[in-house]
Amino acid sequence: MKTVLLTSLALLVHFSAWSQLSEDIDTILVAANQLPTTIRETGRNVTIIRPEQIRKMPAVSIDELLQFVPGVEVQSRNGFGAQADILMRGSTFAQVLVLVDGVRLNDPLTAHFNGNIPVANEEIARIEILRGPSAAMYGPDAVGGLINVVTKTFSGNNQGGWNGGAEVGIGSNAQVLAKGQVSSKSDGVSFSLAGQFNKSRGELIPEVVGDDLFLESYRNYFDIRTFGAALMLDMKNQWKLKLRSSYDYRDFSARYFFTSSPFDKSTEKTTNSFNIIKLEKIRKNSSSDFQFGYKYNTDVFIFSPDFASTNSHKTHFVNLLANHLFNINEKLIFKSGLQLDRRSIKSNDRGDHYDWHGGVYVMGLVKPVESLNLSASLRADYDQNYDFEILPQFNISYLIDQWVIRGSVGRSIRAADYTERYVSNNLAMLTPGRNLGNPDLLAESSWSEELGFDLPLNRKWKVKITGFLRQSEQLIDYVLTNESEIGNIGDLQSGADYFFAQNISRVNTKGLELESVFRQRFGVKSEWQIIAGYTRQNTTNAQGVASVYIANHAKDLFTVSSLLDFGDFRLTLSGLYKNRNARIAQAINSDLGADYMLWNMKAGYTLKKYSLSVQVQNMFDESYQNILGAPMPGRWFSLSLGWGI
Repeated sequence: MKTVLLTSLALLVHFSAWSQLSEDIDTILVAANQLPTTIRETGRNVTIIRPEQIRKMPAVSIDELLQFVPGVEVQSRNGFGAQADILMRGSTFAQVLVLVDGVRLNDPLTAHFNGNIPVANEEIARIEILRGPSAAMYGPDAVGGLINVVTKTFSGNNQGGWNGGAEVGIGSNAQVLAKGQVSSKSDGVSFSLAGQFNKSRGELIPEVVGDDLFLESYRNYFDIRTFGAALMLDMKNQWKLKLRSSYDYRDFSARYFFTSSPFDKSTEKTTNSFNIIKLEKIRKNSSSDFQFGYKYNTDVFIFSPDFASTNSHKTHFVNLLANHLFNINEKLIFKSGLQLDRRSIKSNDRGDHYDWHGGVYVMGLVKPVESLNLSASLRADYDQNYDFEILPQFNISYLIDQWVIRGSVGRSIRAADYTERYVSNNLAMLTPGRNLGNPDLLAESSWSEELGFDLPLNRKWKVKITGFLRQSEQLIDYVLTNESEIGNIGDLQSGADYFFAQNISRVNTKGLELESVFRQRFGVKSEWQIIAGYTRQNTTNAQGVASVYIANHAKDLFTVSSLLDFGDFRLTLSGLYKNRNARIAQAINSDLGADYMLWNMKAGYTLKKYSLSVQVQNMFDESYQNILGAPMPGRWFSLSLGWGI
């Protein structure tokens, strides 16, 4: 069965990608690009996910949705978005920048929380995915790419009058789902309120019994709640005021998420409060905006209830942005900006710390001839971790009728988060094999290049081909290190080995991305899309160091989705195949296989303002892990009923 499915998947690459062929997709201005450019003008490999795609896909959370986007790898530790790492172009999970309405969301405590996006699905106007570096525009972390979640109210996409809807559902393992939203738009005021809820007792993970091994059975439960509200007001003299406040709560089993210790019985609770204030003025030939972002995160991690093991963290992240854009003429656009932020932490495990960061940047777009687009960005960046850095970026696109030749080159950096710098530094008598932070870590530095082609072969079929390279220095990862080589950091046992955070000298990544989309209409309300992609990527380091995360990405990644609309009936089938390095954890009798294949399905029927949906995740009950030791859910059914206002 697997051979047949894999062969079918490979063949589909020739006939299918992610993004509609319709003209409106190519003419969307990509907000994450900072300059008012369409996809064809960016010089980048860009994907836009629209609300109608989000509703059709067999996914509940944003990370489940992203796992079927070509070139995006999602390493979930549990189902339905409890916790997930996002990787792009062979990056680590810490090298992808996540934005909400253009404001940084990346967590200063740990990048494992970057996937905790506090936006309900019904609030999303679109998701923009830019592959490759974007540090010159947004600062640190945008190494492998960035993801910008654009909400309806901030983008002005709320429908006129009052609108709303709700959906409730049940599923396997006592799952309960609910979501709802209400919005309005009239007389210079736009408002939205949305939320979603997903809770389950989880699957029962059976106990393991061996000659010298006995592990208790447990349930990988989760309780996830997300709420958000937004307001946009038209003010005098063309000014607009935009406000957003959101809250995300997660309570879940975290057993073996971070360790392979037989004593691991971890549970975790996180909260994420995210707020944005934006003042914006758009004139005929210029625009100005001022943004204030504030994020407050709490995390309570219990390693085991059998002994004192609670780690409690509180982080604050304040972000200020100011931008001004000049539309000099039809061929020249110029933008400048200033960013200032402060992050801080209070932790019984990592201690109390704070850091300042700032950057000034300029960027421009020039069109010397109608078919040629050149854009460049230059950023001067300061951080208390790495002092002063210069980050350039250059993009080019050349249009030959509907064909596009594009390329880019840029430098990116990433500073260590508080976990990489201070984890376990404050614990007494650290047991061997634990992670240990390094306060002396240097910042990562990378140069990236790409060359790609967008080839619309006809009105129904579009193909994209992209090759990419990245040369990195001082990448941060955990390396098994003896206590005698660590120095005066932490309370360590003599002669014991620990996973110590270190800079690895030189790491090279190269890869190829193939995408396409085929779309066939059957009338006003019926169409069929087949969406697929393939990514091949490889990472090597000159030292040959065996670290935890740097080469933990897939070597081969296939994704495919078939979306069928036939009148009021819809059916979506999505699959992925992943090939990566196999790993074994003997202490907990667990293994991460070299490859796996996953298929999800969603079917729905709409009658006037009512809808009925059936979803099956992991249709063939594949036994697999994304993170060693954390088994993903097996076959899972859910049924939901929705209605609109």
